[in-house]
Amino acid sequence: MTENIELEKTLWQAADKLRNNMDAAEYKHVVLGLIFLKYISDAFDDLYQTLVATQHENGADPEDKDEYTAERVFYVPPSARWKWLQGRAKLPTIGKDIDDAMDAIEKDNATLKGVLPKDYARPALDKQRLGELIDLIGSITLSRSKEGKGKDVLGFVFEYFLGQFADAEGKRGGQFYTPQSIVKILVDMLAPEPEKRVYDGACGSGGMFVQSERFIEMHEHRKGKISIFGQESNPTTYKLAKMNLAIRGIDAKIELGDTLMNDKFPELKVDYVIANPPFNVSDYNINKAETHKWKYGVPPDGNANYAWLQHFISKLAPFGTAGVVLANGSMSSETSTEGQIRKELIENDLVDCMVSLPSQLFYNTQIPACLWFLARGKDGLHPFHRDRRNEILFIDARELGTMISRKQKELSDNDIAKISDNYHNWRSKADFETNYKDIAGFCKSATIEDVRKNNYILTPSRYIDFAAVAEDGVAFEEKMQTLTATLSAQMKKANELDEAIKVNLQKVGYTL
Repeated sequence: MTENIELEKTLWQAADKLRNNMDAAEYKHVVLGLIFLKYISDAFDDLYQTLVATQHENGADPEDKDEYTAERVFYVPPSARWKWLQGRAKLPTIGKDIDDAMDAIEKDNATLKGVLPKDYARPALDKQRLGELIDLIGSITLSRSKEGKGKDVLGFVFEYFLGQFADAEGKRGGQFYTPQSIVKILVDMLAPEPEKRVYDGACGSGGMFVQSERFIEMHEHRKGKISIFGQESNPTTYKLAKMNLAIRGIDAKIELGDTLMNDKFPELKVDYVIANPPFNVSDYNINKAETHKWKYGVPPDGNANYAWLQHFISKLAPFGTAGVVLANGSMSSETSTEGQIRKELIENDLVDCMVSLPSQLFYNTQIPACLWFLARGKDGLHPFHRDRRNEILFIDARELGTMISRKQKELSDNDIAKISDNYHNWRSKADFETNYKDIAGFCKSATIEDVRKNNYILTPSRYIDFAAVAEDGVAFEEKMQTLTATLSAQMKKANELDEAIKVNLQKVGYTL
């Protein structure tokens, strides 16, 4: 993994040097499109070489598209194969060659139709730098045949670049990318099981799904066994999601469209909802939204938070759980109907756990965020989950995380484990009695009666006991002498500065 990280950083630094004056939002599609092209070409070439080697034994035709479809590998026509394109990287026609390659791939692979970027021939794109970028990406030479690592390397590079572009784009970057530590904590707490359905109605570039597959692969040693459904309203982000999932070999049903206005999966019921919808959206028309979902109250037209929550609840099957990222204001807002809707969600026992997150976790906003975990079937009939009716777990994680740059914080794997282990122990039939306990300053299992007394506000700090402050062993009298001496010195310094200001003002003809 360390080697991967170093490779990703080196590649990013080299690729970023080639950006010249191009905006990150534009350059993103240039680079990610080429990484995707390299991936499908490498995967094709692996199988092509195998078919050539066994051609005499089984009569397989290396140019038969069906041979590739059967193995869930994209067929790449000769003029789109990486080796051919890299041989033309120094030619002035390379931009058109790539556009033609993308067109050819889409014609031979119906699932990629309309997905791949095809704007490499535009005059504004420096063809010399494009050729250098092709050579750079061509340096990722590990193939899938080497212990299956090549696809992982290209997948990790694609994912790493998504994060770096999100950082470079700032606020706009958050529209397509949720920071990986946020995705990890949602997935670890929901702990998706094989053969279940997962849904994200604001799926961005698909990171939630990638992490869900990875979770199952790590814990169950199986892959491709969950059914994935997603919807994304931004056409370019939708294309990124399709490429991101394809590069991972993840089969998913992703639709383009505005989820709240035009749900493309109206009858869908799922086991897990995992989502980071846009915070505090005000430009949606509540009158045109699909009102059958407003079972717990009509959301205000100035904020979509409670529209999203009710939409996701409507998707949950029996025993279904949802993990949703929202702005902190959603936990306590009384604006319009929000307080009443929150009350209804609580009284209907749909709220399972609330988590306050540290600040500075997101690329696109400094607004403090929280996690809502919603659940159907808290009655203990689930084979592994205890009866937790009329209970809500509150977790305050604001003190966790470490700064990874001047402006951004990240939750470590230990931070994520601390939060998710607490939740799993709390709801587990097997572990609750022995492994769960309220921790002052961090978590508290509260009753709905406690929440009623707090006017249905769900901010964790309202319920969690204060952590005891460790004594430093210094006597009170000694502390006070030190503090008063410091204060006296500071006041003396302040007076000196005041006098200096007066003197300087008098020099330029002003008197206080």
